[in-house]
Amino acid sequence: MKIGIIGTGMVGKTLGTKLVSLGHEVKMGSREAGNAEGAAWMKSAGKGASQGTFAEAANFGEMIFICLRGDVALPVAKDLAKSVPADQWIGKVVVDVSNPLDMSKGMPPPLIADLQNTTSLGEETQKALPGALVVKALNTVNCEVMVNPGMLKEETDLFICGNDAGAKGKVREVLRAFGWKNEPIDLGDITNARATEALMPIWMRLFFMFKTPHFNFKIVK
Repeated sequence: MKIGIIGTGMVGKTLGTKLVSLGHEVKMGSREAGNAEGAAWMKSAGKGASQGTFAEAANFGEMIFICLRGDVALPVAKDLAKSVPADQWIGKVVVDVSNPLDMSKGMPPPLIADLQNTTSLGEETQKALPGALVVKALNTVNCEVMVNPGMLKEETDLFICGNDAGAKGKVREVLRAFGWKNEPIDLGDITNARATEALMPIWMRLFFMFKTPHFNFKIVK
């Protein structure tokens, strides 16, 4: 499958590397062509890896992963809606991995005020890209755990939500390829991103308490 990665940070690189290793063609997008971080990743990831602008990565991918800091993810999505023809978004699966954390407020960062309670980053991304099939997933774990859940001592749980069942099915296939054995807990439509994004404050506090990001939630009933 052709996959576009929006973002050249740690999350984008980790996901991109894993996806290339699984045999996918992956184009990493950045604001400007020839981005140094993207170029270094492309060289390290090897065959199947390429780089370009945000728009080029979005055009390239059958599936897109948005891996951006919370305060820039939505503006980039809105820019992509203008720079990529509307018909290119129809039926394209967009996996929103980002969290609406306000990193300007120090640690632990709070949620961005305009992206909580009555809306979410996932919902606003879907509004910005109405032809796309936005799925919120993987935003409740560290990127190394995303692609290697076996590094934890036991099986744990992910959450997934989105308006299209078929799109969520495609994301589940990717999660299984990453090594997730438990089926992700499907919370329903994209409005449920409000709940998964709201887990970030407790996740950040656990991170500082454990002094490691290598943990996850497990739901027991």
